[in-house]
Amino acid sequence: MKKLMFGAVLALTSLSAARAADIVDTAVSAGQFTTLVKAVKAAGLVDTLKSAGPFTVFAPTDAAFAKLPAGTLESLIANPEKLKAVLTYHVVGGKVMAADVKSGKVKTVNGAEATLAVKGGKVTIDKANVVKADIVCDNGVIHVIDAVILPKM
Repeated sequence: MKKLMFGAVLALTSLSAARAADIVDTAVSAGQFTTLVKAVKAAGLVDTLKSAGPFTVFAPTDAAFAKLPAGTLESLIANPEKLKAVLTYHVVGGKVMAADVKSGKVKTVNGAEATLAVKGGKVTIDKANVVKADIVCDNGVIHVIDAVILPKM
């Protein structure tokens, strides 16, 4: 009986461990999105990105944020509305896996259109390259990009 009970507990533990986390928790645990997470918090978007979604997030790494001109990030963090517009430009409604991406315009959550391109099996959004695709989360998917994309403002 003890063996059977231990097996059932182990199976349940494995199932809960295998369950994906939401977009925010996934970004936090990845370790390469500390700037993005800080910006999401400053813009008041944590609850949104923890909600049911689904969302497709084109997530710039810390290295991508470091490529911004000096003072850009600080300026955005000082202006939460502008920061929110930039961050929601990185988000598309729905769960779009890399294999389902089609070249063309896509409406972002901030209302502006970004340009997706698929060429030779590589995906870009505006001028950013998707360097890692299809990080599945409970409420969507993350595609890692190598640049911060900025909407026309």
